Amino acid sequence: MLRSDAVTKGIQRSPNRAMLRAVGFGDQDFGKPIIGIANGYSTITPCNVGLDDLARRAEEAARLAGGMPQTFGTITVSDGISMGTEGMKYSLVSREVIADAIETACNGQSMDGVLAVGGCDKNMPGAMLAMARMNIPAIFVYGGTIKPGKLGGCDLTVVSAFEAVGQITSGKIDEEQLTAIEKNACPGAGSCGGMFTANTMSAAIETMGLSLPHSSTMAAEDEEKADSAARSAEVLVDAIQSGIRPLDLMTREAFENAISVIMAVGGSTNSVLHLLAIARTAGIELAIDDFEEIRQRVPVICDLKPSGRYVTVDLHRAGGIPQVMKLLLDAGLLHGDCRTIEGKTL
Repeated sequence: MLRSDAVTKGIQRSPNRAMLRAVGFGDQDFGKPIIGIANGYSTITPCNVGLDDLARRAEEAARLAGGMPQTFGTITVSDGISMGTEGMKYSLVSREVIADAIETACNGQSMDGVLAVGGCDKNMPGAMLAMARMNIPAIFVYGGTIKPGKLGGCDLTVVSAFEAVGQITSGKIDEEQLTAIEKNACPGAGSCGGMFTANTMSAAIETMGLSLPHSSTMAAEDEEKADSAARSAEVLVDAIQSGIRPLDLMTREAFENAISVIMAVGGSTNSVLHLLAIARTAGIELAIDDFEEIRQRVPVICDLKPSGRYVTVDLHRAGGIPQVMKLLLDAGLLHGDCRTIEGKTL
């Protein structure tokens, strides 16, 4: 029995079916699982500007896999653009708005599962909060990281522009150099290219088994990212049939794994407040002291910006988060029996 039977089955639901027919349902579609595609696409920020293509690929794959996709929108606030302005006060609030939007659409329409597509910082924890609240089969598709900007043989990220502001203020560079960094820091679509909040949270979600292996470090503009979105839809249809739900995966051990990986990659401190919120929603005991306890035993093994030399696409070429997890597992620093949305163990 599907959750969506509430709106598709029986004589009393004839008006419901009439409306669904208007958006593309046929006679044979009313017995298929309805899959929500929570699309965070917008032209507000490079993090989200490529998401519509991923959502469409996922939509197509879900339909071919035997599901009935229904796409709806969620918002985003760009931390990079709102930084230093009154607009930044809306950033953390946007996490809750995103979670509320996904929960409202999926529960309001009795959807059987959800595939969330997100890019900027609050998209990931917002989706995870909604997944934990609803506990219907769910998978997250990260929009992907931006490729590094290039200037004088050096890799640039958006933080390079923030740093340049400090450098010109202290007289280390001139306005011409500042403008050159500004024009080259962000070459296209994708989330900020170092181990900042977006890439940190996407790595955590991959570690917890709610997105596909390798998907959290792929470049937004590479074809493998779109292929991964399609594969994610197929996996979600299987998860609905198998009854794999987010709270099956969001165990205490899974949160410990996520924190271990965050420490290993030198991830963003924002992950503390996001993981605590997700754990609370999932009913898992997690405290800020747990981060410190794990930090003391897990070394930083990735030399990534903003503190290091490399960007996330370099990590991807080196094996991505699965390679990090393998090193941690070999060192006894990971719970290898935690399960993933694919029904496998780490």
